Amino acid sequence: MSDEVRVKELRPRAGLNISLIGGGGVRTPLLIYGLAQSGLAISSLRIYDVDPSRAELMASLGRELAAFPIHVTNRLEGAIEGADFVLSSIRVGGIAARARDEKIAIEHGLAGQETTGAGGWAMALRTVPIAIEHARLIEKLAPGAWLINFTNPAGLITQAIHDHTSAKTVGICDTPAELFYRIGEALGSDDPMRDVECDYAGLNHLGWVSRVQLRGKDVTARLLSDQAALRRLYHADLFEPALIQTLGLIPSEYLFFYYSQRKAHANQERAGATRGSEIERMNNELFVLLREQSPQAAVVTYRRYLAQRNASYMKLEGEGGSAFDPVLEEKDPFATATGYHRIAIDVMQALTCDDLRRIVVNVRNQGVIEDLADDDIVEVPCDIDRNGVRPRPVGRLPESVRGLVLSVKAYEKTAIRAALEESAALSQLAMLEYPMIGDWELAGRVRQALVQSDPDFLGYLK
Repeated sequence: MSDEVRVKELRPRAGLNISLIGGGGVRTPLLIYGLAQSGLAISSLRIYDVDPSRAELMASLGRELAAFPIHVTNRLEGAIEGADFVLSSIRVGGIAARARDEKIAIEHGLAGQETTGAGGWAMALRTVPIAIEHARLIEKLAPGAWLINFTNPAGLITQAIHDHTSAKTVGICDTPAELFYRIGEALGSDDPMRDVECDYAGLNHLGWVSRVQLRGKDVTARLLSDQAALRRLYHADLFEPALIQTLGLIPSEYLFFYYSQRKAHANQERAGATRGSEIERMNNELFVLLREQSPQAAVVTYRRYLAQRNASYMKLEGEGGSAFDPVLEEKDPFATATGYHRIAIDVMQALTCDDLRRIVVNVRNQGVIEDLADDDIVEVPCDIDRNGVRPRPVGRLPESVRGLVLSVKAYEKTAIRAALEESAALSQLAMLEYPMIGDWELAGRVRQALVQSDPDFLGYLK
C-alpha cells in the first residue's frame, strides 16, 4: 500500500463553517480527509474536545490532509457559534468506559458490545444528558445549522435530541451503506455504489434488507439462494445462511448480538478480551507513536492503525479472533467506497445541493413505517437535498422482526426517560424491556455493577 495520500485542493472562496464536537476521537483525521476530498467549499473546521491535547493531535494530522483552516478551540460555544454543520461524535468516559462496560456484561453472562445490550445501555445513559445539552447550545448559537449525529447509540441519541430540542438533526451510520456495498460485491458488481439499490428498514443497528435490485432487476431470490454469497456479506462469519434464508431478510451485522448472543459471548470468553479492550490498547499504542513522530510520519502510522482496526472488525465477537492477529490483506482505509467518513460527506453534500440523493439515515418516522409512531426515530432510505430529509414509505415491518423493533424502541424511550428523570428504577425497567436482557433481577445486578464502575457519569442512577 502506497504511503502517499492525495488531497483534493479546494479553491479559496467563501464556504461552509463546520464544527466537530468530539474531535479528539481517532477517526477525526479520516473525516478531515473525506471533507478535503468532498468538493464542498469549506471556510473552516472548528474542533472541540474535552481533551484539548487529543484534539490538537488529531488536528495536526488533519492539517497534513486538508487545505482548509482547522482550528482547535477549548470552548464548546466557540466551536458551535455560526456553524453551518455541527458533527457530533462524542464518547463520554472515553474508550476505557467501553472496555469496562463490555467486561461487566460478559461477567454477567451477556455479550459485551458498545452500542447494544448492557454496554449500549451504559453508553446511552451516560450520553443522553450531554447530547441534549449540546443540542440546546446549537439551538441558541447556530439555529440554522444541521446537527449531524454520529454519537452512539446513534438512533437512541437522535431520538433524545429530537424529543427534547428543536435542533435540525439527522442521525447517521455507515452500517447500511457498507451492507449494500458488500451485497453488490457478492453479486459480482464492479460498481456496487451505482449498480445496487436495496429496500431497507428498521432502527439504528437493527435493520434489514428486504429487496435487492441489481441494475434495476430484482435479484433478491437469487441472492438468498446462494449460500456462498450470503457468507460474503459480513466482515466475519456471523450468520448461518439458513437463518437469512428462513427470515427472507438480510440482517445488518449488529443483529448478530440479538440472533446469536450465546455465540458472541462464548467467543468473547474464549478470546479472553473484548473489542473495547483491544481498541483501548491499540489507541494507547497509537497515541504514543503519534506524539513522537512528525506530522508526515504520523499520517503513515495512522493509516496503518486504521487498516488494522478495519481488518479485525467483528472478528472477535463472530469468530473469537483478535485485532492483533496478522492482517492478510491490508486495504487502504482512505480509499474505501464506504465508511465512517463517507456517510457524513454524502449527507452534507446532499443537504447543500438541489439534486435528490437517496441515503439511509436516522430520522422521524412520519408514518413511513406503519408499526411505529410518527415521532419515533427510524433508520430508512430518505430523499435528501437542500430542502431537507424526507423518508421514503416502507409500510408494515415483516412479522418476524416487528416485535423486536417495537421492543427495542420501547427500551430506547424508557432509557431516555431514565436519563432525564435521573431514575434508577426506570433505567432498570429499560433493561427489562430490552430483548437482550429481559430479566428484572439480572437487570438489577447489571445496573448496579455498571453504575458502581462509573460514578462520574452513571452515579446519578444510584
